[in-house]
Amino acid sequence: MNSPSPDLQALALPTVRDAFYHFMREVGCRQIFGNPGSTELPMVRNFPDDFKYVLGLQEACVIGMADGYAQASHNATFVNLHSAAGVGNAMGNIYTAFKNQTPLVIVAGQQSRSIQPFDPYLHSRRAAELPHPYVKWSIEPARAEDVPLAIRKAYHIAMQQPRGPVLVSVPADDWDKACHPLMPAQVSQVVAPDPAQIQMLCGLIQESRRIALVVGAAIDREGAWPEVVQLAQACHAAVFAAPMASRGSFPESHSLFQGFLPASSAAIRELLYGHDLVLVVGGPAFTYHVERDTEGSHLPEGATLAVLTDDAEAAASVPQGFAVQGSVRLGLQGLLRGLVERPAIEPPKVPRRPVPAVAEGTDPISVAFVLQTLSKLRDPRDIVVEEAPTARVVMHQYLRIDEPGTFYTMASGGLGYGMPAAVGIAMAQPDRRVICVIGDGSSMYSIQSLWTAAEQGANVVFVVLNNRRYAALKRFSGVLGFAAGEKLVGIDIPGIDFSGLAKSQGCFGEKVDEWGQVEAALSAALQRQGPTVLDVAVA
Repeated sequence: MNSPSPDLQALALPTVRDAFYHFMREVGCRQIFGNPGSTELPMVRNFPDDFKYVLGLQEACVIGMADGYAQASHNATFVNLHSAAGVGNAMGNIYTAFKNQTPLVIVAGQQSRSIQPFDPYLHSRRAAELPHPYVKWSIEPARAEDVPLAIRKAYHIAMQQPRGPVLVSVPADDWDKACHPLMPAQVSQVVAPDPAQIQMLCGLIQESRRIALVVGAAIDREGAWPEVVQLAQACHAAVFAAPMASRGSFPESHSLFQGFLPASSAAIRELLYGHDLVLVVGGPAFTYHVERDTEGSHLPEGATLAVLTDDAEAAASVPQGFAVQGSVRLGLQGLLRGLVERPAIEPPKVPRRPVPAVAEGTDPISVAFVLQTLSKLRDPRDIVVEEAPTARVVMHQYLRIDEPGTFYTMASGGLGYGMPAAVGIAMAQPDRRVICVIGDGSSMYSIQSLWTAAEQGANVVFVVLNNRRYAALKRFSGVLGFAAGEKLVGIDIPGIDFSGLAKSQGCFGEKVDEWGQVEAALSAALQRQGPTVLDVAVA
């Protein structure tokens, strides 16, 4: 007859909490971004002295800060959220993290197992289903002893390309339970593209005479700027940024850079007209924001589409042409090795991108003048975080990005990301200045981030472009065919004092109402330590 198994606690085994923090140390993560509730308190009980808990005042802010920190630190970031309601509050920025392909390990609280049969207060029903479809994986382990293994699996899934958020729901009474230590395990996070497919792509490039190279966010995520610049120069390619790209992926002052593809099928075909190969690297082939004008080709007549992406879903969604899946950086390196000298023909002439007209100082202040002044004053290594939908087209003209890792925005279109992301990025890159260019409407989705910025001493300049309305809706009404002067509701937001909100949360705040104040205010803000909010009244 078999003897009963010894009680785990009697063997002096580590607790689930011990195993969790030990694993975090192993993978180089010693920060947790969170907004805890009662079901999370056991997780942070006797919080380790070698860890830092970064408090956010609302769950969407917490996810946004963790997103920025993860992208800028190149490692998954751990997040602590309250059960159902807390995860629900965070869902907008979880969606953005999913679209940004940001690795987050969200450890969400859950009510104790012993009372779950009675549908207790703060119980998260079907907790693993709650964040779907915007996490790569989610689970509530069947036993307390299984929690550390689930968290390790979650981390590796979050880090595997394409990266993204994951969620583990942990009942409150699990943390003090004993468990066996995790055995060491190494997991590959990068998969190289098929060499045969790379060679086929080399063949397409060799046969083409006029190539358009469309660059996406994965180039910056993988640190592949040198490779993509070398490929563009070898192919004499005209380079375009992919529609709605969330990272800068090519030096915008380079002679081959042609600008940004809009999220419109007709405009994309027009801009790519005359090219026989459209090579999309590191992003989805096409992202549209308005209804397509035709059911025919997504490309101009005579063009072939080829895509190199780390995202299996993006590869499967290619509407025509040829797709290769795998690490973008390794794929670019394979292309550069495989390309032989191109035929001795006169290379196509790629026109230089026009220089924008000088923006003059006017009252009310133009957005172009603000961004032109900021471009003149900023260090090229300063990091720009953008969430000003109305100003983004102007920004592309006047605030050019020429260094890797210096531009971030949301890939989702959901507001509330920019302000907390800027705080997280500044924490991950404390030797760099972060500039957050944000609309007045966008800032109100996560204004509580200013408190954390002040608490952490984050070196961020928040430039609030205050036009007193959701101006993007006004502009988009024209895209949708609204008549001039047609009545619009729900777009005006006058009367918010952003410098006052900044001061109330511990930041420096200043109003800028006249064009003559812009340069001095920006210059001082860029030299000041800690967070600054400039409330700039723009036309």
